[in-house]
Amino acid sequence: MSIVVFNTLSGKKEPFVELNAGRVTMYTCGPTVYDFFHIGNARCFVIHDVIRRYFRYCGYDVTYVQNFTDIDDKMIKRAAEKGISVSELAERFITAYFEDADALGIERADIHPRATEHIPEMISLVERLIANGHAYEVDGDVYYSVSSFADYGKLSHQRLEDLQAGSRVDVDERKQHPFDFALWKKQKPGEPAWDSPWGMGRPGWHLECSAMSMKYLGETFDIHAGGADLVFPHHENEIAQSEGATKKPFARYWLHNAYLNIEGAKMSKSLGNFLLVRELRERFDPIAVRMFLISAHYRNPLNFTVEQIESAEAALRRLRTTLTNLEHLLQNRKETCAQAENSELERSLPRVRAEFEKAMDDDFNTADALGVLFSFAREINSIDGDSVPVRDLVAARDLLLELGGLLGVLGEKTPGAKDHDQETTDALLGLLLKIRERARKNRDWALADLIRDELQQIGFVIEDTSQGPRWKMST
Repeated sequence: MSIVVFNTLSGKKEPFVELNAGRVTMYTCGPTVYDFFHIGNARCFVIHDVIRRYFRYCGYDVTYVQNFTDIDDKMIKRAAEKGISVSELAERFITAYFEDADALGIERADIHPRATEHIPEMISLVERLIANGHAYEVDGDVYYSVSSFADYGKLSHQRLEDLQAGSRVDVDERKQHPFDFALWKKQKPGEPAWDSPWGMGRPGWHLECSAMSMKYLGETFDIHAGGADLVFPHHENEIAQSEGATKKPFARYWLHNAYLNIEGAKMSKSLGNFLLVRELRERFDPIAVRMFLISAHYRNPLNFTVEQIESAEAALRRLRTTLTNLEHLLQNRKETCAQAENSELERSLPRVRAEFEKAMDDDFNTADALGVLFSFAREINSIDGDSVPVRDLVAARDLLLELGGLLGVLGEKTPGAKDHDQETTDALLGLLLKIRERARKNRDWALADLIRDELQQIGFVIEDTSQGPRWKMST
């Protein structure tokens, strides 16, 4: 098994080779917690969740860090609008983040550091940059000197003189260069602030990720991930300030997911197409939203439409139905072919796993991996359950659960366990089948056929076998 990743830093695919044998260190830029997170954020968080899961599947010990930005200009403004403190605002939306992320099946990071809890580390990093000649202080503000870092622009593959200012580059005549960025901001009236060698103030946005990633993962670590919108200036600035301080390589692999559009247009509050995960959860199955988000390769643009989500819901139902039918077959099946060896289903299992791994090894191609999963489900649905050994049915179910669980689209549950709704469904169907069998014995064919046809209308297929009637859900 050899994983290949597209590294934004080199601009090409590269074999993944971990810094320390058997261990992967990974950092993802998390949300600024001034509001609920939107579906564009969700694409980033979901794909990185899948990447982390796949590394674990491959046997790596993964340390995954995702931060919370809980102090910045947007948070200060929003807190003032609501008449609460910045810390109260942060607590409210960190709680909301976990509610929405949990619904999407996003596992908690190993560490979720908050910017405000790492002010000493950020101050220390600024002091190192000043000492190394990469930063300068002006009236209580501290700026990074981009001209002092010869490799500035290496992530976005642009020369400094050709770069265009990003969304968070401030215009300030006191700067030595227009692209110099704030490491430390002098306190303004009414703003939260911390004491520092340069007076009361707060950290600049870029600084926090460098300080927190290096604290928990080391000065050099394996993977830094985020949305494509963060390449410049945020991640470019992270590299400059981190390597300017340590004189060591920062992140070895940079992974960036492409943009998500809404009905063919860029998502924007001004266009009225800004979709929050909180709102989508009220309209759609959140796991179907997750399936939609991994339905295209993460480096390819993805376009949201209601039809796409409805299609994902239908696809998810097919997967769940396949699993339900397998479970039902196993619960009602008597082993009639214990001597059978090398059934067609059993022979397909290594191939399915290999195809799935091939897709994921190729830069985490979740689109192709989902394709393998659905092909496997169709293969399971086409078999004659009576002709396959129970052990092979169990192996197929377990593989479907394992691979679906790796993508986060099928829940992991104890084999044979059923929730209350499933128990109720089984009981009601069992009762209807008994009534139908009695009708058949009494030659009341009209009633027997009515029960069969009505059940089929709502998605349940009745099969009359030599061992008695069986049901399964239509796929």
